[in-house]
Amino acid sequence: MTNPYLTPEERGKLERVKVGIAGAGGLGSNAAMHLVRAGVKRLVLCDFDVVSESNLNRQFFFRDQLGMKKVEALRGNLLRIEPDLELQIDDRHLDVAGVRALYADCDILVEALDEAATKAVFYNAFLGDSRPVVGASGLAGFGRSNAIRLKKLGNLYLAGDGEAAVSNDLAPQSPRVGIAAAMEANTVLALVLGREI
Repeated sequence: MTNPYLTPEERGKLERVKVGIAGAGGLGSNAAMHLVRAGVKRLVLCDFDVVSESNLNRQFFFRDQLGMKKVEALRGNLLRIEPDLELQIDDRHLDVAGVRALYADCDILVEALDEAATKAVFYNAFLGDSRPVVGASGLAGFGRSNAIRLKKLGNLYLAGDGEAAVSNDLAPQSPRVGIAAAMEANTVLALVLGREI
């Protein structure tokens, strides 16, 4: 698939960049989908989880993929969009020892993790790095779309409202998760193409 709305130079930049995505759930699966549709062809995807019924309300998976490893299911879905992808998938829980090695040759990093402890491992490994890190925080519930903003903190670009954390009273829902995932992908594209963030 060639994005007809880009110049050959822009297409080349997107095809050469290597994006590392930590997490293949609501944020990661949708951000990956947006990036591939835009023309990114090199991705490193890591997640240890399997597709469950509760994921289908917001993640880029389908009912016939229930029980599959998320990275395997996502690989299949992305290859349906663009068969000519260079995908590296890793089915594991990120830890301090492996996180830097896994994403060592990535140009841009996307944080799309659920667990606070794993987020901390990821951010501790890459904040202050020379590479951009794109993440999200505060995206649960419905409404308040205009509260979701992008903030830059050093090499971190953070999408979300910074407040609406997932809880028993505030569940993750497709529209707000989708907005944040699209903002993550849009930020990656802007960085690669040298556009205003």
